[in-house]
Amino acid sequence: MKRIIESTEADGLESLLGEYVQLWCLNYIYAGKLVGVNHDDVCLQEAHVVYETGGLRDEKFKDSQPVATTELFIRTAAIESYCLAPTMVTP
Repeated sequence: MKRIIESTEADGLESLLGEYVQLWCLNYIYAGKLVGVNHDDVCLQEAHVVYETGGLRDEKFKDSQPVATTELFIRTAAIESYCLAPTMVTP
């Protein structure tokens, strides 16, 4: 797994390391700080599971619940799309 050590040229999920992201997956939407990426998994800190988005242009999700773990690992095979997370989840 790659971890944030220094800034490098990257694309895809690697380019978002250190940023707050939202991952739209097969069953759930996850949001948090992207701290690790490899071929099989991504790792989020300060992770939330989004149960209800509300308006997609709103600053915060209507219902997002923090995960009771320091780091949440998500399989890349489950990710359908991803993007930077504005301020909809604040730790």
